[in-house]
Amino acid sequence: MNAFRPRETLTEQVARHIENLIAFGQLGSGERIYEGAMAKQMDVSHGSIREGLLLLEKRHLVRNVPRKGAFVTPLDEFFVRSLYETLELYLTHTGRKLVRQWQPADMERLESLYAQMAASFGKGDLMAFLELGIEYTKASLVYADNYFIVAAIDDLWPSAKRCAFVAFQQGGSHVIEDNLAHMQQSIQAIKDRDEARLTEILHRYAMQQCQQVLEAIASANRRDPQ
Repeated sequence: MNAFRPRETLTEQVARHIENLIAFGQLGSGERIYEGAMAKQMDVSHGSIREGLLLLEKRHLVRNVPRKGAFVTPLDEFFVRSLYETLELYLTHTGRKLVRQWQPADMERLESLYAQMAASFGKGDLMAFLELGIEYTKASLVYADNYFIVAAIDDLWPSAKRCAFVAFQQGGSHVIEDNLAHMQQSIQAIKDRDEARLTEILHRYAMQQCQQVLEAIASANRRDPQ
């Protein structure tokens, strides 16, 4: 019997569209999102836009300010450091469980996604690379066995995608090469059931990408001072 998969609601479709506008830089840090213009652009009601923005506030991409409107969450040093510190904590916790409990099918899935990411990089398809990276990390959560961690990480993915895009845009191919190298190292650590090595790899990766994002933001601010 096939598992029941409900269709994505209109609110979720609206949220995903605006999420991608933010994640891929078409709506900038701190920019106001006008409900009327967005509703016209997407050919949906104001209510659908409003509901989508409420969902994106939960995902840390939007701030809804009473009597002022909705604004893209500022991408500043505090936000970026908070994001990577939190992701490292969650992913290290779940990674240790994966090291202890993985089965052959889990490793096949991780290696398949890694190969697809490498192929996307070879084709220069950055958006596919980012989406596959999220799938890879979700696949590594198979043994998380913690409702709150899984729910929290789901809400952090859009911000992680947004930050990764900023880093990749600024740093070019070497940033993606670093990303793939860390993934390859982490797969080997998981295979070897080496918790300490995986923890060190995840820490190094989180700190490195955090710094890459901060450097990209600083560079953008120098080009376009407020």
